[in-house]
Amino acid sequence: MTAELVRGQNHTLPQTRLEIRVSAGTPVVAGATLGDERGTVHGIEWIAHPGSPQLPGLEVSRQAAADHRLAVDLDAMPAAVHRVTVLLALPMEAGGPVRFGAVAAPFVAVTGLEGTEIATFTLTGLDAESAVAALELYRRQGDWKVRAVGQGYAGGLAAMLADQGVTAAAELARSIHEAVARGMARSVAPPPPRTPDGDRVRHTAAIGDPAQPVSPSAGPAPSRPTAATDSTAGGPTAGASTGPINYAHPRRQATAPPPPLPTAPPAEPGRPAQPVAGDATGWSMEERLYNQVWGMFEDLARSTAAYRSAVDFAESRMDQELDRALSDPRNRIGGAGDRAREEARAKRDQLTDRAREALDRDLAQLAAESAVVEPALPAAFAGWDNPVWHAYRVPMEIPMALRIGDLHLPENPDLRIPLLVRLPLERGIWVDSGRTASEAAALTDADRLRRLAMDNAVAHAARLLAAYPAGEFSVHVIDPAGSAAAALAPLVNSGVLAGPPASGAGGVASVLAHLTRRVDLVQMAIRAGAADSLPPELDTAEQLLIVNDFPHGFDDRAVTQLRYLADEGPSVGVHLLMVADREDASAYGPVLDPLWRSLLRITPVADDHLADPWVGHAWTYEPLRTPPGSRVLEQVLAQVAAARRTGRRP
Repeated sequence: MTAELVRGQNHTLPQTRLEIRVSAGTPVVAGATLGDERGTVHGIEWIAHPGSPQLPGLEVSRQAAADHRLAVDLDAMPAAVHRVTVLLALPMEAGGPVRFGAVAAPFVAVTGLEGTEIATFTLTGLDAESAVAALELYRRQGDWKVRAVGQGYAGGLAAMLADQGVTAAAELARSIHEAVARGMARSVAPPPPRTPDGDRVRHTAAIGDPAQPVSPSAGPAPSRPTAATDSTAGGPTAGASTGPINYAHPRRQATAPPPPLPTAPPAEPGRPAQPVAGDATGWSMEERLYNQVWGMFEDLARSTAAYRSAVDFAESRMDQELDRALSDPRNRIGGAGDRAREEARAKRDQLTDRAREALDRDLAQLAAESAVVEPALPAAFAGWDNPVWHAYRVPMEIPMALRIGDLHLPENPDLRIPLLVRLPLERGIWVDSGRTASEAAALTDADRLRRLAMDNAVAHAARLLAAYPAGEFSVHVIDPAGSAAAALAPLVNSGVLAGPPASGAGGVASVLAHLTRRVDLVQMAIRAGAADSLPPELDTAEQLLIVNDFPHGFDDRAVTQLRYLADEGPSVGVHLLMVADREDASAYGPVLDPLWRSLLRITPVADDHLADPWVGHAWTYEPLRTPPGSRVLEQVLAQVAAARRTGRRP
C-alpha cells in the first residue's frame, strides 16, 4: 500500500533499489546531495546534478525536465553516507517561472524498479521559493527510511546548498545552472501538452485577428501503454504572447482525440501484437503517425535506460561481492578467492544477459513497428528515399512537423527514429560546420565539411519550402563571400528564393535591416491590436534566413541584429538557418553564447550531441541525404516554383 506522506512524515523503505519519480508540470532541475549523520555535505563530490549526474549508488537527470526518474541503489552508497536529499530547482531561463508558487505543486514518488509506488509526497504551500529540498532518504539503525521534507528556499539553489554545509555554494549553483542551460539547448523539444478536454495549448496569437485559432504545429503527447509523457509548453507561432489560447485544428471537433483505430489483427496468445501504422491517438492519420513516432522515440529511450540501469546494477553488485569476499585476507590467496571472483562474475553475466534479452525483445518490437510506419509517413515526415516524394504535390496547409534527420542509440544503430520538429519552427537551426564538433567531423576535410554543411542547409530549406502552401514561405540567403554558390544552385536555379544571395558587408546589412524591420512592424501591430494596418508591401509569409560563413561580413551592428532575429523572430515568423563554425566566432567570446544556445544544433555528419527529453540519453544524429544520383530535391523545388507562379497547387 502506498504511503501518502505529508511534510515531516517518514516511512520505512522495504527495498534498497529504488526510483524517485518527479512530476512538476514545468521543467525543473533535479539533483541530490549525500550527507553524513548530521546531514552535512562534504564537498561537491557528494552532490549529483546535471553537470555531474552520477555518484556511487545514485544517478540523476542530465537536464531540466517536467518529469524525472532518479535511480538509487542504497546498498551501493558509501558507508559514510547516512542521508540522501532530493533537490528541485527552477532553471534560470529567460521567460521561465521564477518561483514555485507560480507553477503546479511538484509531485514526488518513491517507487520500486517495477514502478510500484512505496511513498508519495505533493509539495504544497510553496510560494516565493525557487528551490526546494523535496524529500530525504536516511539511514536509521541499519534501516533506510524516507521523509517528506518540502523545505523551500527563496534564495534559490545557492541558499539550499549553503544550508547543507556546501562551501562556495553560489559558484556551484551557477555552474549547475550553466550545465542545465547547455542541456536544454541540445534537448529535443517534446510535444506540447493538452488541456483536459484534449485541445493543445498555444501561448501566442497569430498575425491578424487574435480571436482566430492558429494552425497546429504539433500533435498531443504520445498515448502509448508505457509512455510517461513530458509536459513542456508549446512553442511560439507567428504572433506575440497574449496568454494561453485553446484551439482546435480547422477540421477538428472541440473534444479529445479518439483512441487508435483497431486496425491490427488480434495477437496470438503469447506473441506480441503486430504493429500497424497510425497506432496512436489523433484526429487525422498525420496526427496519429506523429504521435506514434514520438511514442517509439520515448519507448526506445526508456527501454535503453532500463537496460543500462540493469547493467550498472550488475557491475555494482559484482564489485560489492568481490569487496566482501576479498576483505578476508584468507580469501585473497588460493582457490577461495578465485571461486569468489568466478561466482561474482557469473552472477553479473546472468543479470546482464537477462537485461539484454528484455532489451532485444523491445528492440525487435520497435524495429517491426518502424518497418510499417516508415512507408506510411507523409512527405514532411519521410526521408528523401521514401517513394512518397515522387508523388509530391504542394500542400494546401502546413503539416504538424518536419523531419530534419534521424536519431539512434549505440545499442541498435540500425533502428532509426525520425527527428521531427514542430511547425512553425519554434527555434532556429544551426548546422555546425566545425571540425571539433565530433570524431566524424575531425576526420573530414575542412572544405568538404563546409560543403556538406551547406548542402544540408539547402536540403532543409527545400523541405521547409515543400511543407508550406504556395507563397506562404520565403527564403533569404546571406553568403558574404559567395563561397556557397555551388551548394545554393538548386535554390537559385529553381527561382524559389526571395532574392539573389546577399554578398559583402552591404548585402549582409540590407537583408538584416529588411528582416529586422519586418519583426518590429509585426510586433508593434500585434501589440496594438492593429494587424490590418501593416504596410501592404509587407510580406506576411513565414521567412527563413540562411546565413553561411558567419561571422564573415558581419560587423557589430549586424551581429546584434542577428541575435535579435534569433530571439524575437520565431514569434513573428522569421527563422534562422545558420551554417557556421563556432571557432570562427570565438573573438566575440561569451557575447554569442545566447545565440548558440537559442539554436537547435545539428551536424552534417553523424554526431551524438542531442538528448531526449525523458532520460537525457546522448542520441546520434544522422542528417538526411538524397539518394546518390537522385534529382528528387530539384523536382520538388520545381513543383514549389511552379505553384508560386500559378498561385495554386500544380
